[in-house]
Amino acid sequence: MPLRLAPTFADALVASDRPLAGMWACSGSPLVAEICAGSGLDWLLIDAEHSPNGLESILAQLQAVSGYPVQVLVRPPVNDTVIIKQYLDLGAQNLLIPMVSSVADAEAAVAATRYPPEGVRGVGSALARAARWNRVSDYLADASSTISLTVQIESTAAVEAVDDILAVDGVDAIFVGPSDLAASMGLLGQQEHPQVRAAVEHCLAAAERAGTPAGVNAFNPTTARHYLDAGARFVLVGADVALLARGSEALAADFIPASDGDSPAGY
Repeated sequence: MPLRLAPTFADALVASDRPLAGMWACSGSPLVAEICAGSGLDWLLIDAEHSPNGLESILAQLQAVSGYPVQVLVRPPVNDTVIIKQYLDLGAQNLLIPMVSSVADAEAAVAATRYPPEGVRGVGSALARAARWNRVSDYLADASSTISLTVQIESTAAVEAVDDILAVDGVDAIFVGPSDLAASMGLLGQQEHPQVRAAVEHCLAAAERAGTPAGVNAFNPTTARHYLDAGARFVLVGADVALLARGSEALAADFIPASDGDSPAGY
């Protein structure tokens, strides 16, 4: 039975008349990912760079959210050809590649998502969920149209090279990470520093000139709206684990006297 794959994140960005709001899925839990997928947000980012996600948990989460009207991106831990091949074969259609700081980094990421002769992706469609085990007609010929590639700008070198990175054929979008960017600027933990904000805005302006969508991570709602006003086409505004951490802390603050806060209940 011939099957068709869903439109990509790049397709969704082009089709939308407003910026897309999303959240991180970091818990490694398919159940939590499914809850987030039904929230009404536009997109989820399943993270494997700073989260306990391996191939099996990523696969389970992709399956859990597949019935929901939400775009799903997956971030591998590193810009690596073999890892990218594995994620694509799992059926991840949208990748966010971390720490892309140069044209060479961006070109390597693009090559990893393309079959020869355009790239270096290994051929295994008959074995892979990506092609639904060869139930997607002409997958090998059309695979690049079923994949979107977003590269992450999160260093001073990347900011300096952003115009050239944006010009790399096959880069569908850029995503600015203020946390690592701040660290690379000698401003660790100071994502709101004026110099960091200026660097983010520089990237957003470069993307607008290039006609390429740009996104940014911004948990502070005021900052997120500022970047949206500055031209961001997609944002990450929260994370499953952060919501659980802050929500459970709020419960503790409401119901446990401050003097008892250091002792577990019952001790």
